Amino acid sequence: MSFKTDEKAQVSTRDVRQVAEIGQTATDRYGAALVAYNPATERRLRLKIDFYIVPTVSLLYLFCFIDRANIGNAKIAGLASDLKLEGYDYNAIISVFFVSYIIFEIPANLACKYIGPGWFLPLITVLFGVCSLSTAYVNTLGQAAAVRFLLGIFEAGMMPGIAYYLSRWYRRSELAFRLSLYIVMSPLAGAFGGLLASAILNLDHVGGVHKWRMIFVVEGIITIGLGLVGFLTLTDRPETARWLSQEEKDLAIARIKSERIGTTTILDSMDKGRIKRGIFNPVTASTSFIFLLNNITVQGLAFFAPTIVATLFKGKTTTQQQLLTVPPYVVGAFFTVLFPLLSWRLDRRQIFIILSAPMVMVGYAMFLGSTDQKVRYGATFLIASSAFALGPLTNAQVAANVVGDTARSAAIGTNAMMGSVGGLISGWAFLPFDAPDYHIGNGLNLATSGTVLILATLTLLWMIRDNKKRGSKDVDAELNGLTQEQVENLDWKHPAFQWRY
Repeated sequence: MSFKTDEKAQVSTRDVRQVAEIGQTATDRYGAALVAYNPATERRLRLKIDFYIVPTVSLLYLFCFIDRANIGNAKIAGLASDLKLEGYDYNAIISVFFVSYIIFEIPANLACKYIGPGWFLPLITVLFGVCSLSTAYVNTLGQAAAVRFLLGIFEAGMMPGIAYYLSRWYRRSELAFRLSLYIVMSPLAGAFGGLLASAILNLDHVGGVHKWRMIFVVEGIITIGLGLVGFLTLTDRPETARWLSQEEKDLAIARIKSERIGTTTILDSMDKGRIKRGIFNPVTASTSFIFLLNNITVQGLAFFAPTIVATLFKGKTTTQQQLLTVPPYVVGAFFTVLFPLLSWRLDRRQIFIILSAPMVMVGYAMFLGSTDQKVRYGATFLIASSAFALGPLTNAQVAANVVGDTARSAAIGTNAMMGSVGGLISGWAFLPFDAPDYHIGNGLNLATSGTVLILATLTLLWMIRDNKKRGSKDVDAELNGLTQEQVENLDWKHPAFQWRY
């Protein structure tokens, strides 16, 4: 990348180099940025980061989600009968995964900060790939549950870990769209997972295993390979990126610091106070509960879409049923990118969280109000069109409303953990005795999407009101007598901080 610019831009580049140093702030005490830089230079840097970072983490997350959701494809390919699952056994296996996932969500994201994302993300990819591969060799309910519990431990750090990793590279307004570029792998995993499962099931055998077991062998091996590649391609942060020049490193650091009021370093040290600032942030609390409600829908689709399709299209072959799960996810993938793209351009997230709810509500109302196969299948398109977009939007929103790196790691971990609680609930939303209409599961999802609409709207109104209160504070008086360390520890309690909606 060239830094040949006019004289004004050259002065700005020197300013960038200065504020990028540890110990220097990039804002004044009122939150105004102290650094300026050439927009074209920043645009070229952002594009370079996009190409080096986003493709790798997107592939890792794609197979993370496939390895989590492929049990739904395996179920209708014979897993349930071979393992002699009865009653609520399948629901129990799904729940075991989320128990470990929830427990290790926040610790995993703090470990990601401590170890460094460049090592942590590839490591857990290899480990959950091994767990997926091992699922091919289970023969009992207990064995399946044990492997799924381990899978939850290793996958717990993936979604929040990548979100935290990207927050080291991107501005507040840019983050939601970049998060969408990897979280879109969630609906694509539903589509690609169905296609891949169909292709694998057409094989006679793979390494001595047959039928549904082949799904776990092939997909597990691919995951392990991607994890090994990740060790070579990912880098922790701008300072350690071999593919950035020193000028680019300085700019990458300075532009992030310029949005973090009173911050002298991007990577602060971990302590209890900073962790609490992230976990007990009001916007984190509200947004993570919204993500919990939303994840009941998202995870329910992943685990039960194959079952719903099989129920609706009983006359189809197993391969045809697998393929019919694909189109709704393609629609979901489109909107998962569209909403965050608009969010980036407008630097707004809360309004798109609000707008995601009505389509989901209409979809589940159609499930409840009609028994026609075509109507119900069409409802899955409406649900997928909005539900998946909340992954990037909620993670970007909690990241935007904290200041420090440790608080950001804790906030994103909290959001992901609450989402996992929603996943646990989803495992018991569609119960065997409720088939084929699933009134309980569909009614629950209608209620959760309605609650998302109400809660997201109330949160937006509160943020606007509280910002007006904050705007009337005497910043100088409140900061008088505080050391620089004490000012940085205030995080979102800094008197000049404004909620970003």
